[in-house]
Amino acid sequence: MRDGAAGSAGAGGAGAPRAGGAPVTAAGPPEPAAPGPRRGLRVLRARVQRTGSRRGRRGAVIACCAVLTAVLLVLPGAVPNAGPRAGSLLETFLPWLGVPALLLAVAALLRRAPAALAASALPLAAWLVLFGPMLVPADPGGHDLTAVQHNVSDENADPAGTARALLRAAPELIALQELTPEALPAYREVLAPRYPHHAVVGSVGLWSVHPLRDARRVDIRPRGFDPAWNRGLRATLSTPSGDLAVYVAHLPSMRLGVPEGLGSEPRDEAAALLGEVLAGDGAERALLLGDLNGTVDDRGLAPVTSRLGAHGPGFAFSWPASLPVARIDHVLARGAAVVRIDSLPATGSDHLPVVARIRL
Repeated sequence: MRDGAAGSAGAGGAGAPRAGGAPVTAAGPPEPAAPGPRRGLRVLRARVQRTGSRRGRRGAVIACCAVLTAVLLVLPGAVPNAGPRAGSLLETFLPWLGVPALLLAVAALLRRAPAALAASALPLAAWLVLFGPMLVPADPGGHDLTAVQHNVSDENADPAGTARALLRAAPELIALQELTPEALPAYREVLAPRYPHHAVVGSVGLWSVHPLRDARRVDIRPRGFDPAWNRGLRATLSTPSGDLAVYVAHLPSMRLGVPEGLGSEPRDEAAALLGEVLAGDGAERALLLGDLNGTVDDRGLAPVTSRLGAHGPGFAFSWPASLPVARIDHVLARGAAVVRIDSLPATGSDHLPVVARIRL
């Protein structure tokens, strides 16, 4: 009987009905258990850690770039100027470091990286300290003299039109560079009726409504340059507020090349010569108008800028005329104050004119 019962059970198989008539189903593989609370927390924590790690790395890169930008703004002199003159190149475009400073702050905000956001405030603060005063309105105290400075370009096809454009600013004083023998008569013809006093030395000239006297050449010629290279002028200007020495200068151009970098040695040598002349000038008040082929932040111009006061508000980018990115045309003063400087509309030159209001 035992053997028969066993056989009968085997014959019925797994699907044979039980005594009550209910079928017997086969057991499949066990289903995976639903994740418990602890396992879910571990997964969530791992995801948060991975996301935080990625944000941390991105935030660290932003913070490092922000600190570097702030250092370059505050200490541009730390960049060496030997060889390719990287320091002068940086200082020429120093105000434009405000652009990456702003982009870094936006990136930190989008990444929601608090440390990077705090670091990005450093270059913004440095920029505002250095260049924020350029954005404030002009001193409401008024001015005594308006002067225009313009490199008119020796390739200018319309010198008479350029001269007429400068007249619209109604200055008392106009300084020009890159005057050629062919174009000089046109400038004289247009300017003479309103500016009866003028002096020209080499390729630089000065026109004034007030009397000029003692006009003479200023030697700023670097070694090795042609003896006919004359780009410096000094005259005494007599105004209702008293006399002042007026200089017009055009320093040598710089050339940017690869791999030699920024070629500024002749410019720097001419700046040193001009600085010596300014140091030896006993005039209580002095005014310099010129194309210095560098910005006031450029250490290569320190022999000049250290002997003259800083200009007032206004960026007045003047070069190149098609897309101005730097002001290399300047009006600087000693014993007087340049209370405002602005660029004027384009002429036939590759430079924009600049107009300065001066308080004597």
